[in-house]
Order: sequence, then structure tokens, then C-alpha cells
Amino acid sequence: QGGNCPLTVADEVVERHGVTLIGHTNLASMVAADASALYARNVLDFLKLVIDKEGQFTLNLEDDIVAACLMCRDGQVVRGAS
Repeated sequence: QGGNCPLTVADEVVERHGVTLIGHTNLASMVAADASALYARNVLDFLKLVIDKEGQFTLNLEDDIVAACLMCRDGQVVRGAS
């Protein structure tokens, strides 16, 4: 339960020899809100790339991100599974 440091205490933050040791055992539950906020921001930023100022869906294939996300165009596969 102590990771790779024998001085770590599970589920506690302790200081040993001037070093702060963080012993959280359920990190996934501690970052869920941050992960959700980051995902939401990424989706918003992507939508800004594909929706113009008039609210119309548009693909600017000159944009590196849009071009990299394009899987098919005009009924043809342009990027296969990696």
C-alpha cells in the first residue's frame, strides 16, 4: 500500500525527513471533476473549429486538428484505424 516508498502511509499525507509523502490510494476518484472539466473544454474548443460564426457546421481542412479528425469524406475513407 505504500507504493515504492516504505515511509508512505496509505490515505495520508505525511512529512518525513523534510519530504512530503502523499499516500492517496484512490487517485481516480480525486481527479474526476478535473477530468470532466478538461474533457468539456476540449469538446467546446473542437466545436469552435467546426461551427462557424453563423452557427453552421463547416470543415476547414486547412486546420491541422480538423484534418486529423476527418475519417471519411464524400463516401470514401480518408483515414483508417490506427
